[in-house]
This record gives sequence, structure tokens and C-alpha cells, in this order.
Amino acid sequence: MTILYEDNHIIAVNKAVGEIVQPDKTGDATLSDALKAYIKHKYNKPGNVFLGVAHRLDRPTTGVVLFARTSKALARLNNMFRSHDRIQKTYWAIVQGRPAMPQAKLTNWLIRREQQNKSYIVKPGTHDAKEAILDYRTLAVGDNYSLLEIQLHTGRHHQIRCQLAAIGCPVKGDLKYGARRSNPDGGISLHARKIEFVHPVSKQQVVIVATPPDDNIWNALTQSII
Repeated sequence: MTILYEDNHIIAVNKAVGEIVQPDKTGDATLSDALKAYIKHKYNKPGNVFLGVAHRLDRPTTGVVLFARTSKALARLNNMFRSHDRIQKTYWAIVQGRPAMPQAKLTNWLIRREQQNKSYIVKPGTHDAKEAILDYRTLAVGDNYSLLEIQLHTGRHHQIRCQLAAIGCPVKGDLKYGARRSNPDGGISLHARKIEFVHPVSKQQVVIVATPPDDNIWNALTQSII
């Protein structure tokens, strides 16, 4: 767990592959618990430590996760994430092959299948389907993989994974959405690179950037842009 930003109201970390943000059916230790212990020790806080989860990342992904240290900050951050107002998330993804278009806006309708924990593209107007919109651009191209930068305009379940797979470029390691093979660490090469937002209390602009995982393919594709 790497702390990226910290003040009296918010704290952000660079999540590693396999870490979970909140409790799930596995019962594994969570980032929330680790951060509460960190805050309790650092500030010598008695009693329970308040920590609110403002948003989540899937277990196999990496990158910036933002938490609230006060209820006021949590309520305001929740509103910002819900309305996509004054907050922008940027993702990096290593994908198989290269997109036919170097950059494009993708608009699809997605439906989530709970039992499979997977989203599917369906026809507009399908019952329970939700519109999913993102922009991507190609940052670097290798022999077998490309590095894409993604700006989300909606926050649907597995949106990036599903939409990129639909254009023939599944995220590296993402077997669920058609990748050829798994990653050695069991994760997928999707990284929450940056969050930009208006601070919920001070109203100052905050930009938090997370370094991608340290492995050969990430290093090769990002060496010219980091």
C-alpha cells in the first residue's frame, strides 16, 4: 500500500494487484482496514477511525483509490462521483493488438449479469441496460500490445474491460473478456492512472497520479511518456 495523498479530509493510495477495497465473500484483509490501522497509529487516535470509501477498483486492477476521512468529505465525494461533476478519472490499459482507430469515443449499452460478475453489450433500449461512454487514445504501441489512455464519462460495471474487448482489444490478462492468457500475478493490466477533482472541503484543484506496476511490459510501453 503506497500513500499518494493525505490531508485532514481525504487520503489516496496506489492499490496493488489483488488488494480489495472493501470486504467481500473471501474475507481477505482490505485496504480500508489497513488504512484505518495506519491512521490510528500515525495520529494516535483512540476508538474507531472513520474512513469512507468514495469509489472502488476491481480486485485485479491497480491505481488510485480515494477515501474520505470525514463524513462531510465522503458525502461530497459521493455526489461528485455519482454526477461526474468536478471529478475526472483517467485510466491506462495495456491491450492485445492495437485498435483500428488510434483514438475514438465508444458508446455502448451494457447489462450486468450478477451470477457471472460480467457485463455484456446489448441493443439500446434493452431492459436494465445502461449507457456506457468512454474516450480512448493510443499512447504507445509494441509488438503484441498497445498502451491506451481512457477517460470515463460513465461508471458502469466492468465498462472499460467490456468496451475494449468489443473492439477486439481485450485488456492484457483479462481472461473473462477474451484475453489469450493470464498475467503472472493474476491481475489485469488496467491501471487507474490519475484522479483530478475539486477538493470537497478546501475547493482547491487536486491531481493525484499513480505509478503503474513495475514489470517489463508496463516499463517498455511507458518509458517514453513517464
